[in-house]
Amino acid sequence: MIPKTTDLKELRESNDILGNSQALQERIADDGYLFFRKLQDVNMLLELRRQMLTTMQDGRWIQQGTDPLDGIAEPGVQCTEGDVEYTAVYHQVYRNQLFHESAHADVMLKTVADITGREMIPQPQKVARLWFPNYTAHTTPIHQDYVHFQGTYDNLTCWAPVGDCPVELGGLAVLKGSHKVGEVLDHHFSLGAGGLMIHGEEFEALGLSWHTTNYEIGDTLIFPALTIHMALPNITEDRLRVSLDNRYQAVDDPIAEHMTEPHLASMSPFTWQQTYASWDSQEFQYYWENIGMQVIPKDWSFSNKGFDEACLLARSGNTEALHHLARLAKRGGDTKQVKIAKALLEEVSD
Repeated sequence: MIPKTTDLKELRESNDILGNSQALQERIADDGYLFFRKLQDVNMLLELRRQMLTTMQDGRWIQQGTDPLDGIAEPGVQCTEGDVEYTAVYHQVYRNQLFHESAHADVMLKTVADITGREMIPQPQKVARLWFPNYTAHTTPIHQDYVHFQGTYDNLTCWAPVGDCPVELGGLAVLKGSHKVGEVLDHHFSLGAGGLMIHGEEFEALGLSWHTTNYEIGDTLIFPALTIHMALPNITEDRLRVSLDNRYQAVDDPIAEHMTEPHLASMSPFTWQQTYASWDSQEFQYYWENIGMQVIPKDWSFSNKGFDEACLLARSGNTEALHHLARLAKRGGDTKQVKIAKALLEEVSD
């Protein structure tokens, strides 16, 4: 379910209370998000955009002969998280030093500390979102971040476009006040990024409104792990959307084990050693290991439920579920889910 553009309300800007810890804490407690215009260094993000999109152009995602900054997608090329061809290029982007360092910017650390009143740290697993135009079936669905990143409900997501991001390019929308549910709602299988979504009846009864904006480079949206949100579809003709999607937590809170690993390493093996191979500084390498953070096991119940639902749907011929299982089988490996996916695909093809 994607709200119509006419149903979307404008995000409330909080630049007026930036630096006022009490006011920030009261507002995020009321709204379930904080939105800031031009919070992050625009020149830094423009340079990051140039570097990231140049790598994508080298990977044949950006049209050859165009300025990478324009983000013009190569015609006929579409892939997403879970596809082996996606991680092949994504992990080249992931090596970018500035991409990782940007999460440690003073303005970000101060802002999230003001919001929580605690000493905060960016989680090791930085995330980039790279979305192709008119690939809307794979748009990030309605969900709460806790099911994916876990740890504690107090963790903060900080989303920022790496380039201007009007509504049609597919920025984030949040359900204002939805964090007040105080718990993780039921999530179900989805073909979209993350593979899990909240069904309409779960949140429509809350009677809340969706909020978004025409984002500009430097803008930043911050919200806790229970806030219900989604990505809007990229309905542009040929532009690829690039954004940062990082998490921050208190240094003395536990962290889920998988968040100490590079993003998408579980889908395609990739190490921190590979990430850091070309860096010219060690300042932000393995920084979390010296803090003594409590690492807790990942709760697999959310993703296992989504997989089980995908299997049930696939047996009934659901094309999205079949696509999901085929993608999993193509990635290969010797896991139980890969074996089940391959067997089920053979079963339904007979």
